[in-house]
Amino acid sequence: MNKKYEESYFGKFVNLHCNSGLKNKPNILVCPLDWGIGHATRCVPIINELIEQNTNVIIGADNRPLAFLKQEFPSLQFVQFPGYKFSYPGKGSMAFKMARQAPAIFKGIKEEKSLLEKIIQEHNINAVISDNRYGLSSNTIPSIFITHQVMIKVPAHLKFLETKLYKKNIAYISKFNECWIPDFENEINLSGDLSHKKPLPPKSYYIGPLSRFANKRSSPAKSDIKDKYKYDLLVMLSGPEPQRTILEKKIINELSRMNLKSIVVCGKPEKLEDRIIEDKIIIHSHLDSKSLEKIIEESRIVISRPGYSTVMDIVALGKKAIFIPTPGQTEQEYLAEHYHNKRFYFKMNQKEFNLTKALSEATEFSGIKLEFDQTKLKKRIWKFLDSI
Repeated sequence: MNKKYEESYFGKFVNLHCNSGLKNKPNILVCPLDWGIGHATRCVPIINELIEQNTNVIIGADNRPLAFLKQEFPSLQFVQFPGYKFSYPGKGSMAFKMARQAPAIFKGIKEEKSLLEKIIQEHNINAVISDNRYGLSSNTIPSIFITHQVMIKVPAHLKFLETKLYKKNIAYISKFNECWIPDFENEINLSGDLSHKKPLPPKSYYIGPLSRFANKRSSPAKSDIKDKYKYDLLVMLSGPEPQRTILEKKIINELSRMNLKSIVVCGKPEKLEDRIIEDKIIIHSHLDSKSLEKIIEESRIVISRPGYSTVMDIVALGKKAIFIPTPGQTEQEYLAEHYHNKRFYFKMNQKEFNLTKALSEATEFSGIKLEFDQTKLKKRIWKFLDSI
């Protein structure tokens, strides 16, 4: 099928599919991992596109992702789908903590696979899209695995395990019908080694970065107007506990000693609390996507974890940022170092974080300016639905 014909056929298929009766809607189960809300936020454009292409979306989630997606899509159907119950250490070795919890994680993968088959029967599911939930492949319906991390980074002293982990990861992903990678395929990309260094699993497709803010960036001319900024600093907190709370306390403590107009979004969608500290620090437990987008645009610079979903949101809006990786989380540590070395975003470790120094150093970093194209995602979903 040549490109011109494919695009024409694509348009006709979408129109036909979108105008079909409700009884013909396929039921698509979308399940993000529940470690923080990043996996849930990057599912937003996928869910929107599935709805646009006339499917009935059912969301399977738990904890903060469940709370977040209920706020974003209040009219959709939800199934509580327990996560792996993984916890991050407040101190000590992340690698040791993960090793100790590995049996529980593998048990969780088996349990979610069993639960998936029950949900398929109860809700007449036609296909499942899993964001980093390894147990959601199926022998009865098509399944998609979403990840930006084909290659799993490990601490330097455990480098000898990297190849073994990569092969294990590929084995799990290969049980799915397709693997969707939220990144660009070419040399200019966001995930670096994580999805570009090693061979990909079978039937892998780059679908372009996923952001709920895609293509909503202000024009360069407006971005240069200083009066545009309402806040000196936006702090976006996210990720699993207890490290999220540790960083929150550290940053608010430093902000209280500085004369900056700042806003802190705590990344806790299960709560709806707002407060103000000393008339200069506004704190929100959570903001819906529209409100958060507005505040990001109104802030001169952003401080956040370099979680991949957060990175995609920041790039989508063309913002400058300071990244503080979660201690011991090798993926975030790699991404922060990767962007720092390329002079895109300044990074500083949590233990020695100094806000004054970070704000001074960050001015020398350019940020990443890329346009997000949703065409790849649209076509991938179209082809996926056409195969059901």
